[in-house]
Amino acid sequence: MKYLFCLLFLLPFWASSASGQVAVIANPSVPMDTITNTELLDFYTRDIRFWNNKKPVIVFDLKPRGEVKEIFYDFIGKSTSRMKSIWMKKMLSGEGDPPEAVDSETEMIRKVSSTPGSIGFVRQSLVTDKVKVLTIIESKIE
Repeated sequence: MKYLFCLLFLLPFWASSASGQVAVIANPSVPMDTITNTELLDFYTRDIRFWNNKKPVIVFDLKPRGEVKEIFYDFIGKSTSRMKSIWMKKMLSGEGDPPEAVDSETEMIRKVSSTPGSIGFVRQSLVTDKVKVLTIIESKIE
């Protein structure tokens, strides 16, 4: 009975910890198996627009604000408002468009799995075998 109580007591903490992991996902065609936060920042700011195989990098973002988006942007070292500012500047100067924003993590997986050269991010627990995981971001949010 004591162990059951401990399990029931600790389960919510374990569950919230697991939900705080975000996977950076890519289409299987992407020529990388791992990625750093600096590389992600370069892709998301559109400073790097092509993979090392000369194919275009297609970047997807989440529309809704939430824990997953917050964890991802914290990992690359930028706030969502700062990223919007960077994308607006690039768009106005003719250097490129912001990433396509999708409505949900389910749509993110669908778009990344069906778009060669694409990357995105979702809660780790939602990852399927249709995409490859480039890195797992551990949440720093308590």
